[in-house]
Amino acid sequence: MAPLASDRIPTLDILRGLAVMGIFSVNVVGMAMIEAAYFYPPAFGFDGIADRVMWAANFILVDGKIRALFSMLFGAGIALVCERAAASGREPWRVHYPRMVMLLGFGLAHYYLLLWGDILANYALMGMIGFVFWRLPAERLLVLALVGFALSNAPAVLYSQQLATMHALETAGGTPEERAAIATWRTSLIPAPAVIAADVAAHRSVAAHAERMWRENPLRPFESVPGYGIETLALMLLGMAGYRSGFLTGAWPRRRTVQVAAWCSAASLLYFGASAWAILQADFDPFTFVPLDQYWAGPLRPVAGAGYAAAIILLFPRSGAVADRVAAVGRMAFSNYLGASLVGALLFNGSGFGLYGQLSRAQCWLFVPPVWALMLWWSPWWLARFRYGPLEWAWRSLARWRWEPLRRVKEKDHG
Repeated sequence: MAPLASDRIPTLDILRGLAVMGIFSVNVVGMAMIEAAYFYPPAFGFDGIADRVMWAANFILVDGKIRALFSMLFGAGIALVCERAAASGREPWRVHYPRMVMLLGFGLAHYYLLLWGDILANYALMGMIGFVFWRLPAERLLVLALVGFALSNAPAVLYSQQLATMHALETAGGTPEERAAIATWRTSLIPAPAVIAADVAAHRSVAAHAERMWRENPLRPFESVPGYGIETLALMLLGMAGYRSGFLTGAWPRRRTVQVAAWCSAASLLYFGASAWAILQADFDPFTFVPLDQYWAGPLRPVAGAGYAAAIILLFPRSGAVADRVAAVGRMAFSNYLGASLVGALLFNGSGFGLYGQLSRAQCWLFVPPVWALMLWWSPWWLARFRYGPLEWAWRSLARWRWEPLRRVKEKDHG
């Protein structure tokens, strides 16, 4: 097992490891089938009971919640890096901003070459803003995070009202023009066969994917800032508060951590469990699915992220056979996140096995456990020989504009 570096915080590494594993279980849908299926499951590959079971499991336990946790951990990482830079006599901004610029480059490459659902570019852009707040105490960071969540979720009220009006017009008999517009909206959720065929063709090679991204939506990574950037920033600030208060490092008294795990996880499970039941009962009718999945779930994502963090801290010791492997995955979260996309490209892209658009939702999820196993195997194997993950090393070297030592030596690792 790879030894942990002396300056690592094992709890953060364990949290980060489980988060990056969880993210793949959601991203695999975006890798394996058309984008519309990611946002509205009946749009593609959703015919059997197993597809509904896998959707419900991800909806209740993973989707949105693990991204919230990952975003919180990114914010905690910003505070940690800046603190250590200041402690070593360096200007924190001189350390932080080169890191964000290089991360943006990686994110754009990831978007254009591999996956439309990249989050790295959004993290880099919002991280540039988040730096402004890293010195604040935990209480102020928490207040700002709550303000951010209120702002990011405010449009949901308007959208829900609009959707309720549309539903009323459909059921109570609107004008022919209004009913036609509603029917068009319903139809738009499920792409036409020609659109699906074009999407599949765009995945015949990496070059074809890149050409499509550049032609259809070249600015999407930057449009994520007004899109969901406020929520991302709020989650980062919440993570900074969690780090500064000692919550995310496991320094809280066990009783307080148990309370957070119990209350936050219970609230999340109650909402998402009840919503999944309602959606399944309505057979994914858009007027039930869209508000429960896209509008009202937002406030519960940070709650779930905090609850998951607390539960993981309670369940995983700071060291041990399993904990060390998961921590190794977390130490290489950047490599594992992008590495999972490379595996997805190999499996689904036409340049590899060409399985894109050939599998149902449940079938594509069968690749998740083997990829998790791969992460848990190769991460400690690599770290036993090298100081950083391969992409962590590249990111570090580029941000510092110098060749960082990579191979592990027998002396104590200070990296």
